[in-house]
Amino acid sequence: MPAATHDEWLRRAKALVIPGAHHIDGADEPGGGGTFAVVSPGDGQAVAEVADGGPAEIDAAVAAARRAFDAGPWPRLAPAERGRILLRLAELLEAQRESLALAVSLEMGKPITDAYGIELRAAINTFRWYGQLADKLTDESPHTAPDALALVTREPAGVVGAVVPWNFPLTLASWKVAPALAAGCTVVLKPSENSPLSALLLGRLATEAGLPPGVLNVVNGRGPVAGRALGLHPDVDVLAFTGSTAVGRHFLHYAADSNLKRVWLELGGKSPNIVLPDAPDLDKAAATAAWGIFFNQGEMCTAPSRLLVHSSIAEQVTEAVVRRARELRVGDPLDPATEMGALVGEDHLTRVREHIGTGLAAGARLLTGGSRILTDTGGSFLEPTVFDHVDPGMRLAREEIFGPVLSILAFDDLDEAVRLANATEYGLAAGLWTSDLSLAHKVSRALKAGTVWVNCYEEGDLTVPFGGMKQSGNGRDKSAHALEKYTELKTTWIQL
Repeated sequence: MPAATHDEWLRRAKALVIPGAHHIDGADEPGGGGTFAVVSPGDGQAVAEVADGGPAEIDAAVAAARRAFDAGPWPRLAPAERGRILLRLAELLEAQRESLALAVSLEMGKPITDAYGIELRAAINTFRWYGQLADKLTDESPHTAPDALALVTREPAGVVGAVVPWNFPLTLASWKVAPALAAGCTVVLKPSENSPLSALLLGRLATEAGLPPGVLNVVNGRGPVAGRALGLHPDVDVLAFTGSTAVGRHFLHYAADSNLKRVWLELGGKSPNIVLPDAPDLDKAAATAAWGIFFNQGEMCTAPSRLLVHSSIAEQVTEAVVRRARELRVGDPLDPATEMGALVGEDHLTRVREHIGTGLAAGARLLTGGSRILTDTGGSFLEPTVFDHVDPGMRLAREEIFGPVLSILAFDDLDEAVRLANATEYGLAAGLWTSDLSLAHKVSRALKAGTVWVNCYEEGDLTVPFGGMKQSGNGRDKSAHALEKYTELKTTWIQL
């Protein structure tokens, strides 16, 4: 992290060159759909005007991706050469790390320390990891009859449409784009209308790194227009989406109404975080619980928004969590001392406050927070918020809030804890704190979640897959398993 002050980051932000055009077929394309303003949630001010894409721009981008896949060099390059270009892109991301971090912080309110140290680290490591993996995949030759040779080969699936949200705009884009490119696919990336700036910079850096025209295209636009056009497009072979469960359903309908393209979904979550009396360090468990729900302003699908605590330690853990919530420094995302920034915008702030009001009306006890703050800044800031006396049937305990709002629920025995943890339509992630190794294995198997963290939260690296169960989606990002989404298996049987 550069040793820069708040004022220095502000000066750098003012000097940042913000791209506004789509990036199609290796070049800037203004499109014909007008523009829209990208508003910074830190102060409510517009930071850029970007081109507003619709069906025409999506058509142009998909056509470019189709040409690049059907007739261009990218799918036909040696995997080692594809990997070399992805490694070059990782180097360019590192070289432009400061500008990219500023773009992320300005467009979605993430603290600059997190944008630089976490978001950019993840994006750079992702392109580096898949660049290194590209030439290490193998096909199969199963043992069969002596008069035949069987080959099972992995081939790139074609044109990939990637639609990503605003909360981790570069991380989640890289989780889709890097494995798709490593597999030999071409991509049309549609970022959220709240956070297109970092994606546009990514598209330009990809071309600079040596990706041929049409291999990675970036189209701005609103979900119901540009996202829908991409989901319905008959020349898109695979659609990868991260976002809400409600929008994920739309993409399944789009696939059914068009060409039955494969749709991979990473959707919402209402993740439980279970603390047992034998947790190895209750202070660490409480501090991690608070960090997990307030990190990134609680705008995470994996956020541990339900803290399930054994009744014998509930008071101790609750006090520690509330104390940490009150200590948390909320403020200007460009201030290096800020620990929690702004929610992504006014509409989202209103939705989160409505959930808080619903919890109060239902009888939950507000222990701290719940109010809008820093109103003089023009930004969308909310106090870190903690409830207890939350009934499992309340909306607070069932619905994804996607904000810095924690619900604490007490339990008396392990069976009750597992029932509470699984009593949700989601199944993305879970946490468990215990010193009993055997119990950790048993409970982890019983939890319906794609990831279970034991005595930690939000840990891991690119070697492990990420994705959900139930209405949290299907398929996996990260790891070599992500390539399964962007490849087709072909059997060739040769009679000797």
